[in-house]
Amino acid sequence: RGAEPLSPLMARQGAGAMLASSGLGFPPQNLARVVVWEWLNEHGRWRPYSAAVCHHIENVLKEDARGSVVLGQVDVQLAPYIIDLQSMHQFRQDTGTMRPVRRNFYDPSSAPGKGIVWEWENDNSSWTPYDMDICITIQNAYEKQHPWLDLSSLGFCYLIYFSSMSQMNRQTQRKRRLRRRMDLAYPLTMGSIPKSQSWPVGTSTGTPCSCPQCLLVNSTRAASNAILASQRRKLYPGAVRQSSTFAGAALWPAGTGTVAVAGGTAKGEGLRVPGGAFAPNQSVPGAAPLPGLNNLNRPGTQRGGGLSTRATVPPGVPALPVKNLNGTGPVHPALAGMTGILMCAAGLPVCLTRAPKPILHPPPVSKSDIKPVPGVNGICRKTKKKHLKKSKAPEDVVRRYIQKVKNPPDEDCTICMERLVTSSGYEGVLSQRGIKPELVGKLGKCGHMYHLLCLLAMYNNGNKDGSLQCPTCKAIYGEKTGTQPPGKMEFHLIPHSLPGYTDSKTIRIVYDIPTGIQGPEHPNPGKKFTARGFPRHCYLPDNEKGRKVLKLLIVAWDRRLIFTIGTSNTTGESDTVVWNEIHHKTEFGSNLTGHGYPDPNYLDNVLAELLAQGVSEATLKD
Repeated sequence: RGAEPLSPLMARQGAGAMLASSGLGFPPQNLARVVVWEWLNEHGRWRPYSAAVCHHIENVLKEDARGSVVLGQVDVQLAPYIIDLQSMHQFRQDTGTMRPVRRNFYDPSSAPGKGIVWEWENDNSSWTPYDMDICITIQNAYEKQHPWLDLSSLGFCYLIYFSSMSQMNRQTQRKRRLRRRMDLAYPLTMGSIPKSQSWPVGTSTGTPCSCPQCLLVNSTRAASNAILASQRRKLYPGAVRQSSTFAGAALWPAGTGTVAVAGGTAKGEGLRVPGGAFAPNQSVPGAAPLPGLNNLNRPGTQRGGGLSTRATVPPGVPALPVKNLNGTGPVHPALAGMTGILMCAAGLPVCLTRAPKPILHPPPVSKSDIKPVPGVNGICRKTKKKHLKKSKAPEDVVRRYIQKVKNPPDEDCTICMERLVTSSGYEGVLSQRGIKPELVGKLGKCGHMYHLLCLLAMYNNGNKDGSLQCPTCKAIYGEKTGTQPPGKMEFHLIPHSLPGYTDSKTIRIVYDIPTGIQGPEHPNPGKKFTARGFPRHCYLPDNEKGRKVLKLLIVAWDRRLIFTIGTSNTTGESDTVVWNEIHHKTEFGSNLTGHGYPDPNYLDNVLAELLAQGVSEATLKD
């Protein structure tokens, strides 16, 4: 994901030092380095995990360098993902998708070492972090007080303006906001990490553990091993491979080099060669272990052709079931196809069990069983096109919520990044009668101070609904409204229970928004927008807190805050209806995607998200 769609040719390696050993990077001995774990996206760019996730991965790494990391334990939005440390791949449980990951190192004085994150605002008004090398470059320029930064040297056609905290596309002239925020610092490491066994096995027999988690990890690892074995045979048809599946030997031997293949050459990033690199077309010593190919699922993976000799499979290789979570259902085609075919190709026995499918909807419900939700008026809400009523002038809105400050402190205005004791950075860019560029105001509730001209620019760049939101603490002044297109919200009670709420019935919410034409408040006025996946069904438990959430969601719907028009994080499609930072549960009877139950913290989390949009319990009392 980036500020604009990017070509894989624009990808750039991270600025940190990278060494390789069994697929893991190691810093030089006795030299402190900040560790950032990154995954390779579909555009060929390495995207950083958050600092909290990196700390979690490092903690697991200390316990078992070839184990697995369940990302959902630290970030619920990453619930479907597992990292296999031995093959250095991220595995998505519900789809079978695998992506390479890497462990990268940066200087402790750089942005990740200080917990500084630079982000740009995407089309649905949420914030996306820059790639780590770009983040470091921006922070370095910011610390040196450069007024602007040209990213063309990194392969991106963007200019960064620190005075207005904006990013401009040099080709389209389109501007986006950017921000600098403080977060948890990334983990620090020195030297190497301790050795450990390949992965969890039984305590006495040496056979693999049969718990669902280990079965998943083992089947994932077996699939990647099978790919490597198949490609080894094509490269070196006469070789016999010793099984390292449960021997504790490294799957990815150290070193990189270039190895000849039929019809071409596979290059060093994808090849690990023990003890050093082979020269092109140099034969591999018969006694040396064969190199592993660490380029699973990468575009452009080179394959040898016309070589079909099978390696001898040693006895005792266990059959590993393909099973990602408890449950029943047809075998997922991604898991069955990838694992079954490739394991068979490698000569490994395969035992496929049925993988579960998400239970998105409840059993059929007759109309007579559908009831109104107790304590909630009606069963349906509709929104129409926004009526452009005559609102107060922007300067009147700003003055309504601020108090003038005669002697401002010598600190930054976090909108324009100029000192409060000097003129606003918008001087000459925005002129407003009666508002001088040196005037400073303090917001009434939170007390944060800004140039009046900067607040006016921020308001003019927003929804112009008569409300202000403090850019520092997000406190809302007035009634915040959104840009949700016209549609319908239905809600009722059904006689079925959600996992974790067996004593309660279920509130079902049905959102329906048709396609239409974007209005003046949308990204591209006059252009058609799409509405994929509607009607969308969402679920809440029918208890006191669930009914409170429903009432607040109705208020958020009326204020047009549930959806907006932007770019889908799932499909990448622009000018489409997307969720607007208020999470909903769309999975009725399972939680395979992270959007279902049981989730004991969900109701509290969504109440906090509603509060961030200015929708609180006080709203229900008004």
